[in-house]
Amino acid sequence: MSLTDTGVTERIANTSPPDAGRPRRRLTERLLAVRELSLLLALGALILVTMLHNDRFLSSQSIKDLLLGCAILVILAVGQTLVIITRNVDLSVGSILGLVAFATGELFLAAPGTPWPAALLLGVALGAVCGAVNGGLIAVAKVPALVITLGTLYAFRGIDYYWAAGQQINAADMPRSFLRLGNQTLLGVPVLFLVALVVVAAAGFYLHSYRSGRELYAIGSEPAAARLSGVPVGRRVFAVFVASGALAGLAGVLYAARFGTLDAAAGTGLELQVVAAAVVGGVAIFGGSGSVFGAALGAVLLTTIGSSLAVLRIDPFWQQAVVGALILAAIGLDRLLAARMAARLRGRSARGA
Repeated sequence: MSLTDTGVTERIANTSPPDAGRPRRRLTERLLAVRELSLLLALGALILVTMLHNDRFLSSQSIKDLLLGCAILVILAVGQTLVIITRNVDLSVGSILGLVAFATGELFLAAPGTPWPAALLLGVALGAVCGAVNGGLIAVAKVPALVITLGTLYAFRGIDYYWAAGQQINAADMPRSFLRLGNQTLLGVPVLFLVALVVVAAAGFYLHSYRSGRELYAIGSEPAAARLSGVPVGRRVFAVFVASGALAGLAGVLYAARFGTLDAAAGTGLELQVVAAAVVGGVAIFGGSGSVFGAALGAVLLTTIGSSLAVLRIDPFWQQAVVGALILAAIGLDRLLAARMAARLRGRSARGA
């Protein structure tokens, strides 16, 4: 089932009937289901065209590389989805990933015997602290998320560069057990991708099954109305930024395991790909609707586009052009669906009157 905008009507004034928001939810669920189906169809068409050009595109090794390539982006897209749903954006995830990745390498240099699960937990904790900095400034100081996270993007990256001081950490400096995590498979599926699937499933279950998860949609739909209906907006916004930071920290540790060679530039520019994956996946940039499943599909689609264009020997410039066109199309489609949904709801209200 697609996760959707639950609407502030579920939380608003006691005079509203208990089922007032259900027609809107059902309609939005159908629209988003179509949106996610269209992503699957686009992904299938892209794979088919590429296979016709090169039948080895879906070899076992190619599939493994594709899943490895999208796993980290999927994890980051889940965190970004939680933030965007609340009508915010986190531009610092690439810098958090880079900082945590380098910190992981430094940890293994300073304490070679550190078990990799401990490194994983420390990386998630460091990412959560960075997310708490973002969330605290936004929720307490009431400064727009775009401004704050743009500032912390440079601040975290600056800390990373100062710490690295031109140093590069190589795979030989890290434990083999940790590096195996980055390429290990389970029943032919990369472990990194399985971790990404667990993150998607957990976030999707939370948004759909918990009241606090549904309240995120209410905040994104109309923050003022959500606040008046008793939703702790500041606390929820703070929490989603901590979650986004923690997932960026997780992605940073997995990045270190995947690539081995680390420097201060790790993750540079990744934040734009993350936002693109979420938006292309149907998460409304204006907040209030979308699903982590759609965002994950968006991440897989963008990764597949990059691989397909390389196989088709198309200039890398066109990859950026295609992604830009997809973002514009996604935003336009969001506005069109929102307008049609509003018109249908008005029509139903008029008939009911």
